[in-house]
Amino acid sequence: MSNIIGIVKWYNKEKGYGFISCNDGKDVFAHHSQIKEKGPEKDLHEGENVSLDIHDGQRGPMAINIQKL
Repeated sequence: MSNIIGIVKWYNKEKGYGFISCNDGKDVFAHHSQIKEKGPEKDLHEGENVSLDIHDGQRGPMAINIQKL
């Protein structure tokens, strides 16, 4: 899947992960390594709009190529 729009459900900056609610109603895991921004912008905030792709990881769906909108 690609070019999905979602909203950050929650994100823990210290742990480096969180979840994004996709426009289809499903929640996907989001890891800091998949956020495209660099430097201080490389974190997510609750309620923020993002675009992403979904990859079927070992533990379920995972957001990849996360970009802030």
